[in-house]
Amino acid sequence: MFMGEYHHNLDAKGRLIVPAKFREQLGSSFVLTRGMDGCLFGYPEEEWQKLQNKLQELPLTKKDARTFVRFLYSAASDCELDRQGRINVPRVLMQHAALSKACVLVGVANRIEIWSAERWDEFSTGAEESFDEISENLMDFGL
Repeated sequence: MFMGEYHHNLDAKGRLIVPAKFREQLGSSFVLTRGMDGCLFGYPEEEWQKLQNKLQELPLTKKDARTFVRFLYSAASDCELDRQGRINVPRVLMQHAALSKACVLVGVANRIEIWSAERWDEFSTGAEESFDEISENLMDFGL
């Protein structure tokens, strides 16, 4: 399970250090793709395969399903860690997440998320302000 928040800088060549705790769980290669809320999602191969299996079950006749699958797959990239524990973030993904220098890597159960520090600050401030209300709404799901 991925958890925690780590701050690292993207270098001029588009390389980003992946925290050691995440590297252990991600393995030597993993899939990085567009995420929701303006971040990137990184999945270990096993989790990516589970997601692929679910996506293949979506009805091709539904426009939302086609759009979601296209959006997710069109920017998906196999990432390999170098000796320093860094990945090269593809330009299309850097643009999607507005990554320039300061980045935040967040563990979210079965995946990691990569955020620009600015977007993460905006998101976490908003989430913190409404956390109690969100918690109450999720009570219906047994949390």
